[in-house]
Amino acid sequence: MTERENDSESAGDSSGAGAAVALSALTLAACGGGGGSSAPPTQNPPPVVPPPVTITDAEAARFLLQAQFAVTDADLAAVKANGYAAWLNTNYSAALGQTGVAWLDSRGHNSITIEQRYFWPQFGDFMIWNQLLAGPDQMRKRFAFALSEFFVVSLSPIDGFYPPYVIGAYWDVLCANAYGNFRTLLEQLTLNAGMGFFLNTKGNLKEDANGRQPDENYAREVMQLFTIGLYELNADGTLRLDANNNPIETYGQSDITNLAHVFTGYDWDYLANGGTFTNVAWHDYDVPNTRFATNKMWFNPANHSNLAVTFLGTTIPANTPGPEALRIALDRLFNHANTGPFFARQMIQRLVTSNPSPAYVGRVAAVFANNGSGARGDLKAVWTAILTDAEARTLPSASDTLSGKLREPVVRFVQWARTVGINSTTGDYQIYDLSGSDTSLGQSALRSPSVFNFFRPGYVPPNTAIAVANKQAPEFQLLNETTTAGYINFMQAMTRNGYLDVKPTYAQLLLIAHDVPAVVAWLNLRLTANQLSADTVALLQATLTAFNVTATSTDNAKLDMLASACFLILCSTEYLVQK
Repeated sequence: MTERENDSESAGDSSGAGAAVALSALTLAACGGGGGSSAPPTQNPPPVVPPPVTITDAEAARFLLQAQFAVTDADLAAVKANGYAAWLNTNYSAALGQTGVAWLDSRGHNSITIEQRYFWPQFGDFMIWNQLLAGPDQMRKRFAFALSEFFVVSLSPIDGFYPPYVIGAYWDVLCANAYGNFRTLLEQLTLNAGMGFFLNTKGNLKEDANGRQPDENYAREVMQLFTIGLYELNADGTLRLDANNNPIETYGQSDITNLAHVFTGYDWDYLANGGTFTNVAWHDYDVPNTRFATNKMWFNPANHSNLAVTFLGTTIPANTPGPEALRIALDRLFNHANTGPFFARQMIQRLVTSNPSPAYVGRVAAVFANNGSGARGDLKAVWTAILTDAEARTLPSASDTLSGKLREPVVRFVQWARTVGINSTTGDYQIYDLSGSDTSLGQSALRSPSVFNFFRPGYVPPNTAIAVANKQAPEFQLLNETTTAGYINFMQAMTRNGYLDVKPTYAQLLLIAHDVPAVVAWLNLRLTANQLSADTVALLQATLTAFNVTATSTDNAKLDMLASACFLILCSTEYLVQK
């Protein structure tokens, strides 16, 4: 990768109708909002959002669809009764659910048998779909998924022993630290086995007399993608400009080359915390257990460079012990003026809107810098600032057609599944890699094609009103004719028949399936926060009424109608663009 590089199986047939109409609706989707500026930030105090006398169902649902994947009745009631901040604080205190690694263990994926399943990567897909679809702590999982698109590691290139455990341990670091501190998360990911494999710190060796030099991959990406970005920023995320009105680069090749020396001497730790090897008859080598995936990488001083390091104006003296050199380097990145606004803007993009105003970014970045108690990098404070900001809580006007963000395919799929209810008949959650663009979802969690994520934060879809308005729409990088058709076909099958052992239940909706207006109202609130237009509601009701479902109809007849209702909403522009 260069410094300036730009950022399965079908589920069966469905009885749902209207794919052609839905396809034309989907391809018209557009999003945007806000705006950018290169002017220095103004130091205005953050606006105070007075608690409303009441929070409506639609306001509560809209908040929940930004803060987590789906709306539940309990969460809806809690937000309305207690307010946004109180709901967040309650969820911050909720216990961590079953980890990805623990789930893999529970399914026996750590077994050492002649089948050699320890080489099979697909259990990593089963693990993440279980985590996203069934985990109890869905707010934590939503934030972790956003973090996985910033600190990217992908299952796709991971090979060797236990790829599911390597990616599972990485996911568990994100979940465990989602409510913690950015600095702690940065270090834990730097020493994570999955990150070590993905960005080459695993086995990274010091320079030698034959001309070998340390691998520069992680040194480059930890600056470009994980902390400070390519160009210097004002506190509100806008570009700082030089005397010639050009952006100012944050680092150069010398910074990369120097910093790379810090990340030498690390490798997977197969022996700590109960790590063992098993002699087997079917290999001429021993098979490790899974501990290396969950252990932090170990440091071998003999493989570490002892040269002096100078980067970003900081010097690490020669012969500084490796762990101390790592601390100094990560502290420099964490405390860089860019890190707060760089991270804040992308997390706002993931949760709220593609084009936050500079003032919005500045308010969140200020909280990153100081949570109000003098702490920098407090992620709970950052999430709260993002989700309770006036810009997040104000519904865009109907005339503001470029506001909001396009829901990415994984979020749509998980939201639908959690809303209607799903069940794994075997407990295995046998959902494979859904990246296929023509017959599948077109995106699969933890399967990014590169370290630059599924889409770039600054992506502008060409020849669109978004481009004319000088807006950005990152998720549109996944949208084209092929992925549109693939998504429609996949969801048409999924909403009725599920995927292998994962089946929709529609448990709550079956009770009201005979009442079409009630079904449409229930789905409208939980999927779109009541943002379907009157025309769309009327069209839905007319289409569903034609199914002639009554209270005495069979469950199959009711499920046909309910699946069609979901399918049509999931293909509508009013759903696809999250406002």
